[in-house]
Amino acid sequence: MNPFLHIVYPFIIIFVSFLSGLVLMPFVIRFARAKNLVVRPNKRTSHIGEVPNVGGLNIFIVLMTFFVISLIFKQINLFFVIGFCIIFIIGFIDDRLELSAIWKLFGETFGAFFLIKFADIRILSLGGMFGIYELPLWGSYLISFAVFILIVNALNLIDGVDGLASGLGIVYSAFFGVWFYSWGNVYISLICFVAIGALLVFFLYNVFGGSRRKIFMGDSGSLPLGYLITFFVFSVHLNNIEFTYPLATSFIVLFMPLFDMLRVAFTRLVNHNNIFHPDKNHIHHLLLKLGLSHKKVSMILIFVSLIFVLIALLMMHKHYLTQILFTILTGITLSYLLWLLVEKKHFNSK
Repeated sequence: MNPFLHIVYPFIIIFVSFLSGLVLMPFVIRFARAKNLVVRPNKRTSHIGEVPNVGGLNIFIVLMTFFVISLIFKQINLFFVIGFCIIFIIGFIDDRLELSAIWKLFGETFGAFFLIKFADIRILSLGGMFGIYELPLWGSYLISFAVFILIVNALNLIDGVDGLASGLGIVYSAFFGVWFYSWGNVYISLICFVAIGALLVFFLYNVFGGSRRKIFMGDSGSLPLGYLITFFVFSVHLNNIEFTYPLATSFIVLFMPLFDMLRVAFTRLVNHNNIFHPDKNHIHHLLLKLGLSHKKVSMILIFVSLIFVLIALLMMHKHYLTQILFTILTGITLSYLLWLLVEKKHFNSK
């Protein structure tokens, strides 16, 4: 490929995807309002008026257009696409009916089944972590399902303020896209770049849309986003991308939403609360308690995620225990400092 074309090619894909989503979004908003697919102000929200909550539909259509073209040219696994459709449908139903945590988990597992079992896209080896290299079939399935559920729900739960889930999706897609592209896996990098364009459109409408054009991602967007990011993580393993410990590096890249989910679950268990019962203890809620706006909270957490991406790159050839322990200690320290700030503000407000 011509060197100049090699450089601009990703930007062309992102632009085409962005333009497609931009043209489509007004129709999605009108459809959502006509079908009453909106969320109204309640005790867990801070918006004003009725806001469409199926922004994931726009992202889904852009990506599915690319997947259908790929199927025609036999460039993609059909079962991967089916799993993607299933996870979107589960999210769309949840946006409409608010499924219980158990039914939602069942739907996620069903989608994972097509990705891991039928498409055979999964973690095959731990690369020497804990002395384990190639996994037996049952171990591969078990670990792959666990990673899938963790990533999908982490990105679902982090979607609590404007622009955060889509912003993180852009960061993660860019990281994996550049890495796959630089190592010659052009097709998977294309999926990353298409996702970036679609997410950029949603980000602009979600953060800067105003009262008339604002739209929320909903589970119809956050669940498929988690599905895609999990696919990227699995693909790192399957394509021998040059990380010494791919699972550890992926963990660091996705650390912020993963750590936040596990921290909140641990806190609920300690307080003898149902881990599936929603509360306002997520990291974005804590930042909101400091009086920060949605935009500022999103920008801070996206910046923090970029720092963890940098940590992952700087430590990708270190021993896996060094990578994991350093990252966890960093997360605990930052969380502790944030709690101190929240407590100080609460004390001063009395």
